[in-house]
Amino acid sequence: MQRPPTLAALACAAALLLTACGGDDKDTESPTTPAGVTAQAGSATSVHVMWDQATDNKAVTGYEVFQKGAKVKAVPATKSMVDIDRLSPKTAYSFTVRARDAAGNLSKPSPATAVTTPAPTPEDKQAPARPAELRGKVDGGRAVTLGWGKAADNIGITSYDIYQEDSRIHSVSGTETTARVTGLRPGTVYTFTVRARDAAENSSPDSNSVDLTTASAPGNDAPSTAPTDLKATARKGNVDLSWTPPRTGGPVKEHQLFLNGKLATTIVWGAAPPAGTAAYTIMITDKPGTRYSVKLRAKLPDGKWGDFSAQRTVVVR
Repeated sequence: MQRPPTLAALACAAALLLTACGGDDKDTESPTTPAGVTAQAGSATSVHVMWDQATDNKAVTGYEVFQKGAKVKAVPATKSMVDIDRLSPKTAYSFTVRARDAAGNLSKPSPATAVTTPAPTPEDKQAPARPAELRGKVDGGRAVTLGWGKAADNIGITSYDIYQEDSRIHSVSGTETTARVTGLRPGTVYTFTVRARDAAENSSPDSNSVDLTTASAPGNDAPSTAPTDLKATARKGNVDLSWTPPRTGGPVKEHQLFLNGKLATTIVWGAAPPAGTAAYTIMITDKPGTRYSVKLRAKLPDGKWGDFSAQRTVVVR
């Protein structure tokens, strides 16, 4: 008498059948090749490599940066730039970038991008002057274009670094005074500043800040819930703030205040909230020269927290 097949045998047979019938859903498609690769010397010993995001039939999970065929950096898919350090001064380099997906498929290498590090500048401890007259315009919902005046340095500017809320997001050559920033979100307020950098890695103070709000996505015409016109002024022992609460169709009775990205306090009006401009003073006990980034968000009439205001930077006196 023949025994009935066991569960293990049935499972094995099913697996074989799926494989034979093409049921194996293995991903063999490689991501697209990263485009727009640039390499900019940040100092005598570092290079800043940037690229446009690649696409994949499932998802890009990371990028790998190569220098003459040898992998020198790997970053997650959320990043499209990286600094390559510990290089030699006054040396020519060539970089390519490849995208990787979850199955380990690599894209073809991008076209090679050449860059030469400058000569070292020993004993250069003088920082460049701040870039002047930063301005910008919105290019749709996902990009902006920035421009600024040239900065001065005792030896020379190597690069300009673009910051968004204290995070460096882009760099361009010291001979350029414009930059296009992409990969932004529609309907979002962004605060940009620029710093000049020389070959000895000395960075200038921040330029003036510029607030830019990207265009809303199609079909999303809801009014902004972010406070606007935020101003921060340092006095001895205090920082004075003023802003315009968002128009929400009802009273805005609470705001959350964030210092350096962390919640510092909740501002609650004891009576009716102020009409028009609101004001608040923070007591500061840190030593002069301490740097703070400040931003706010309002509690909406429905109980939810709205979008953040533009960020401001202030230095304690």
